[in-house]
Amino acid sequence: MPPIPLGHHEPRVWPADPSAYGPRRVKRGGRYEVFVPAAIAKCSFPLDDAAGAAIADAAKALGRLTGSQSRLASLDALTHAILRSESMASSRIEGLAVSPKRLARAAYAQRVRPTGDRRAAEVLGNVAAMDRAIELGARSGRLTVADVLDVHRTLLHHTDDAKIAGVLRDTQNWIGGNDYNPIGADYVPPPPEHVVPLLEDLCRFIERDDLAAIVQAAIAHAQFENVHPFADGNGRTGRALVYTVLRRRGEVASFIPPVSVVLGAEPKAYVGGLGAYSRGAVSVWCERFATAATRAVELAERMAAAIEDLEGRWLERLGSPRSDAAVRQILGELPAQPVIDVAAGQQLTGKSHVAVGGALRQLEAAGVLQPLNERRWGRVWECAELLDLVASFERGLVTP
Repeated sequence: MPPIPLGHHEPRVWPADPSAYGPRRVKRGGRYEVFVPAAIAKCSFPLDDAAGAAIADAAKALGRLTGSQSRLASLDALTHAILRSESMASSRIEGLAVSPKRLARAAYAQRVRPTGDRRAAEVLGNVAAMDRAIELGARSGRLTVADVLDVHRTLLHHTDDAKIAGVLRDTQNWIGGNDYNPIGADYVPPPPEHVVPLLEDLCRFIERDDLAAIVQAAIAHAQFENVHPFADGNGRTGRALVYTVLRRRGEVASFIPPVSVVLGAEPKAYVGGLGAYSRGAVSVWCERFATAATRAVELAERMAAAIEDLEGRWLERLGSPRSDAAVRQILGELPAQPVIDVAAGQQLTGKSHVAVGGALRQLEAAGVLQPLNERRWGRVWECAELLDLVASFERGLVTP
């Protein structure tokens, strides 16, 4: 399939700055090229047979996942476990690695007071941004540039970069090379005056319904990365928008396939696919993205089955308590809230302090929960077995 013209390069000159801080080479000016993406709102995207087959497989897999939503209704908390895995993986692609245990503890701490763990706070921002992106997809009406800014604002709101949260860049940025100028960079996005028109065009593209949803999500993500509209947080925001597209098109509900887990496991293929899109090889990128989506569905299904199996073993240990018992209700919420105290248990179940406290002690005696402190008042418990299970999936099950 011949390349589709999806942009052009323009030469630029970076001026010399003898007063610049840094080594001598950064004070010299030089030539570089920016990439200005083409508008895609009305563009056609012919794909080759290999891409078409991968897209068909992904559509079947997504349909299977959506169909399982009713079966998993009793495990609604499971969707939060999958969402956390997706957010951790999306952050890890950007060099923000946080373990499931560290994130769960930070999420608990954030409910009580602002967490002092800055890296975990960034990943929690990613969880919130993913949630927001899915909400936008479920909403009727047009997606706007303001909505995209809202996802980015949610991502960075509680981080050290809060000052740029939801703010489009007004300077030139670049990827790779050095920190001082774009000379020799791997990729230089369009100058800032192109950003708003390109984002408006992207929002119009997302309104279309004449493309397969997987194709639309893949292209929207790649186009967003080409525009690179923010000073930081572009990758995480762009991957969150994948779920806005899939939710708008009815391909996912709240139970999402953790595509970033798969993309992050093969970073060279991921970056290579985005580069192929920039060169107009849309089939190459769409095939890789669709294959990742299919594997992500399989991962979500296996993780769901493993967590269901784990809950079944817990119920056996507990002697199969009644469905309205506090201990059983808390058990069902652990995938969403694996670090818990009495106050959180009361909020989740609506039961009394005494009933929840007794249930938590019963879960501790059964080995489901482990205490994180030994205080008589204000005790906190953690479900280490569940967190270890999620970590094992992230480590091993995305390997081809």
